[in-house]
Amino acid sequence: MSFTSAAIEILSALTAAANLFIIAAGLSLVFGALRIINLAHGSFYMIGALLMASIFALGQRGVLFWPALLLAPMLMAGFGAVLERFLFRRIYHAEHLVQLLLSYALSLILADLALRIWGADTRTVPPPAALAGALSVGGASFPLYNLFVIALALAVGLGLWALLRLTRFGWEIRAAVEDAEGLSLCGRNVPALFTTVFALGAFLAALGGAAIAPLQAIGPGMDSAILVSAFIVAVIGGLGSIAGAALGAAIIGLFQAVGTLWLPTWAPAFIFLAMILVLVVRPWGLMGATQRAWSEDE
Repeated sequence: MSFTSAAIEILSALTAAANLFIIAAGLSLVFGALRIINLAHGSFYMIGALLMASIFALGQRGVLFWPALLLAPMLMAGFGAVLERFLFRRIYHAEHLVQLLLSYALSLILADLALRIWGADTRTVPPPAALAGALSVGGASFPLYNLFVIALALAVGLGLWALLRLTRFGWEIRAAVEDAEGLSLCGRNVPALFTTVFALGAFLAALGGAAIAPLQAIGPGMDSAILVSAFIVAVIGGLGSIAGAALGAAIIGLFQAVGTLWLPTWAPAFIFLAMILVLVVRPWGLMGATQRAWSEDE
């Protein structure tokens, strides 16, 4: 395989890894702050993509692409806040099995609702005119929109780092994880804080779905596969660590690229190989914490 082909494969893998990071970051954020393993996270991703397609279809010649890219995740964040307030808030102190059963049941309900609302047909969303071209890489072309997805993931990562480390909101999240009762005595509405965190997680899942819409056909059923991949990324990096999610996504992208270049038939298995190798060395993930819910690596 030529250098050009290898470069294109690596950039393609980075695009997939960037999108996975956006989704896995929301999953890790919710687990790190709320200690909830949300199996409905993939449903948020799917509905975000479907909302993106529906809002985009309202415009002419793609004029609603950018508003749709922002509005779809915002709508999902609002929906996530409602779910947290009336469902997830009731099981924070329940066993993980109860949490898994509730979120799994919710994922089935949302999958059925998506099927009834949008039907079984797949949809496509073309990229905006400004990103419809391609970049020349050694004589081969690479879509500009893929570079946008990579840049979006970098922006999300930097934004989350700044939010969690440089703002009062981030300090309050860490304080709530360590001592929610103490933070409540200081006058902070801890339940409202947790609702905001859950809504942010739903926003990131839907943002990943909306961003991937121009790169693949979207429709009901796309939630299951992405949930497995996002969990692998989160587990490799360490559940609860945003930095770990970024590292896990990069590792997955690297293994996918290597698998595609060397053993294309076995390429899908390489992400599981990456997870096995990491868990053998560090069962709690590369940047996960063994004792605390929130990693200081954040």
